[in-house]
Amino acid sequence: MNCNPILIVAGEPNSIFLEIFFKSINSKKFKSPIILICSRKILFLQMKKFRFSININDLDYKKLNSYKLDNKSINLINIEYNQKKTFEKISNKSSDYIKRSFEIAFKIIKNGFSNKLINGPISKKKFLDKKFLGITEYISKKFLINKNAMLIFNKNLSVCPVTTHLPIKSVSKKISKNIISEKVFLINSFYKNKFKFKPKIAILGLNPHCESIDKYNEDEEIIKPTVKYLKKLKYKISGPHSADTIFLKENRKKYDVILGMYHDQVLTPLKTLFEYDAINITLGLPFIRISPDHGPNEKMLGKNLSDPLSLIRAIEFLDKNWLKLKKV
Repeated sequence: MNCNPILIVAGEPNSIFLEIFFKSINSKKFKSPIILICSRKILFLQMKKFRFSININDLDYKKLNSYKLDNKSINLINIEYNQKKTFEKISNKSSDYIKRSFEIAFKIIKNGFSNKLINGPISKKKFLDKKFLGITEYISKKFLINKNAMLIFNKNLSVCPVTTHLPIKSVSKKISKNIISEKVFLINSFYKNKFKFKPKIAILGLNPHCESIDKYNEDEEIIKPTVKYLKKLKYKISGPHSADTIFLKENRKKYDVILGMYHDQVLTPLKTLFEYDAINITLGLPFIRISPDHGPNEKMLGKNLSDPLSLIRAIEFLDKNWLKLKKV
């Protein structure tokens, strides 16, 4: 591997991704070459729409070692996609295109040419078709990974939901000592490997105030004993904490990661605090996979009003030495 480029799967062709990609490229110079896996036709349609100009370096993914990649061009692997208009309504039509895009990226990673992947937003409902809870699970399956975690990363504070894209009524059935411990192991390993320290992790309760009037209380029966178990293993953890106060400034500054029991319990407050200044990192994979922390945003197509910050942070994360973390 001579340069370890950043692979970017553009994802849903009818999304805001290429708009924010153009804005990201214009915002600053990145050191790493970027390989964009995308429809050439869609790329040129949207370059014209957003009046973006840059040199395109067409690549054959089977001959990547023969190219001298640079960071002054878009290094493009074309995935054929038949679309006449710049934007169309999101439908199942794009599913095969997205699948082929991922398959090319996975082959490149497995061949050892890159270990850095960013994917653009994807309509989970259309692409996954209820076969996977999310893209985290989809990619993990392709690499035969059974244990994974979704870390929403900000250099000041990150969060991780124990359960991901589940209905609220199903969450309590999935909470267990094993799954909570699994997420803590993955978070701890990631921070130790990438940032060279053991993170301070706050574990939240499931119920309001970590209490329940029902006969069965997950906080007492599952979460509290799991915290005790993990403390014996010398992890820097505490809990269970009440979700309604943990994100107060004086509380959150004590921790590197807050581990919640379900998606909105931790993603809602994090996005309220940092808005687009966060990225979605899949833990447990043999490479780094990141996605901007937002969806296709069909309502914003073509308006040139989308914020590129999350994608900029994703590219920055893979582009340079690991960010120095600081607390606020």
